[in-house]
Amino acid sequence: MLEEFKKFISRGNVVELAVGIIIGAAFTGIVNSLVKDILMPPIGWIMGGIDFSNYFLSLSGGHYDSLQAAEAAGAATVNYGRFINACINFLIVSGALFLIVRQVNRLHILHRETPKTPPRQEQLLEEIRDALRAQAGHPPINRTR
Repeated sequence: MLEEFKKFISRGNVVELAVGIIIGAAFTGIVNSLVKDILMPPIGWIMGGIDFSNYFLSLSGGHYDSLQAAEAAGAATVNYGRFINACINFLIVSGALFLIVRQVNRLHILHRETPKTPPRQEQLLEEIRDALRAQAGHPPINRTR
């Protein structure tokens, strides 16, 4: 069982997946900061000082000036402003990933290998085969590469 686990863990896909998850976790912090610290202040300013993270609905019926005040009072709240921020985070992450995948795909197309010519020995063997077929009265084999 240990050998099977070693084979599994050493396969390239598992390592690549682990690296992707770690980078994704690090990328989440960057995106959260981008949304919270860079994008949301101008959006809030354009919309007249709106701070989405402070939008909530109190289920307990009381009035609270901020979400922090409601949480401190232990009130049950529906935090739809945080949901709006999470949706914006998702759109930014998916857009960034789209751009990254798009560029990687472009690089793969640019670096796609051109068809390789077979080794000289293989070419000679094909020529010999074709010559023998011609001597026997058979048409040569046409193979495109």
